[in-house]
Amino acid sequence: MLLWGSRASGPWGRLPLLFLLALAACAARASEITFELPDNAKQCFYEEIAQGTKCTLEFQVITGGHYDVDCRLEDPDGIVLYKEMKKQYDSFTFTASRNGTYKFCFSNEFSTFTHKTVYFDFQVGEDPPLFPSENRVTALTQMESACVSIHEALKSVIDYQTHFRLREAQGRSRAEDLNTRVAYWSIGEAIILLVVSIGQVFLLKSFFSDKRTTTTRVGS
Repeated sequence: MLLWGSRASGPWGRLPLLFLLALAACAARASEITFELPDNAKQCFYEEIAQGTKCTLEFQVITGGHYDVDCRLEDPDGIVLYKEMKKQYDSFTFTASRNGTYKFCFSNEFSTFTHKTVYFDFQVGEDPPLFPSENRVTALTQMESACVSIHEALKSVIDYQTHFRLREAQGRSRAEDLNTRVAYWSIGEAIILLVVSIGQVFLLKSFFSDKRTTTTRVGS
């Protein structure tokens, strides 16, 4: 089951132009989910899409193993629209050819012991224009043009913020993994050093210890 995300709007008492910005931002459906994908596992998601709707699927592996995953997208007839193996990240845009339920799956079945954390953004449809041109005889005013520019800039800011959050999470995961490896290596070195030191002590002690000689008499 997909979760539907929407951008928050301001108080209802604000300017009408700001209210139009919020309505336009909420018009297109979008699903952004981050989930755990265990080893030898496969997770599928389903979405009802109308014919002619433009959709975009974008995904990225945040943590786990070599940061790769298999991805597969099918239409309601089971025809494969997109299939990639062991991808770290990718983006795919398509237009629905018919009405029905579209399925996309992420698979970690090739991994035997490493689980992954996967993020995906599935956008269905496009944002409608803030100011429809239907039944409009005049050009956009300066205020309306400024609102359109602000709206486009805000969408770009949201995309950049998501991108940098994913990069920060991936970098933090790599740093924690490296820190764990360094800690284990340091513990191993300390144990080896302790064993070698104890061995050297016993070896030197054997050099300076008194050796008793045993004399055996042979009788005739």
